[in-house]
Amino acid sequence: MKHKNIIVFASGGGSNFKNIFEKICSQNLPMNLCLLVSNNKDCGAVQYAKKNDIDFFIYNKLYFPNDDQQKYLYEKIKSKSPDLIVLAGYLKKISKLIVKAYNKKILNIHPSLLPKYGGKGNYGMRVHNKVYENKDIISGATIHFVDYNYDTGPILIQKSVSLDKFDNPKRIAEKVLKIEHEIYPKAIKYFCYDQISWKKNVPKIKE
Repeated sequence: MKHKNIIVFASGGGSNFKNIFEKICSQNLPMNLCLLVSNNKDCGAVQYAKKNDIDFFIYNKLYFPNDDQQKYLYEKIKSKSPDLIVLAGYLKKISKLIVKAYNKKILNIHPSLLPKYGGKGNYGMRVHNKVYENKDIISGATIHFVDYNYDTGPILIQKSVSLDKFDNPKRIAEKVLKIEHEIYPKAIKYFCYDQISWKKNVPKIKE
């Protein structure tokens, strides 16, 4: 099987980025993590990329101040010939140029059961705080394909976790992160093994 080229986008500590890379290595998967893109040169994901000889590209307004359509980013992505783009805690919006060019080839993970707690500004602990404040008894994570809006693209995988009265936002985050680490590599494997079919813009997994 031909190896699939994967680009990962991350802004923070890179927990999912690290998990994906470790799964590729430990399971000898037919994937090549060819680039990390980040808007934050000092983040944990970039530090991990440096330590593991993973190529990285810093893209932000400071470095590319007049690139509203993300043309420089698009050219960098294009140079790597990616089969799949994986957003793993990336806090910036992807331009329409890139979304159109890689339609049905961009995955994102969100720390809630979308459409609940989706949309602009809902990420990380902001989501878990809302779950806690609303006394929800379940939460979870969602893997979806990216469209032109925040968190509205076609859903590929969701998995829930039960919560109890002792779960504060930090504990909720820990429970959800455990699920993220389980389902994101699984979603990527489905893509790379050509196990995803489409019908009327709805993705289906072929087991």
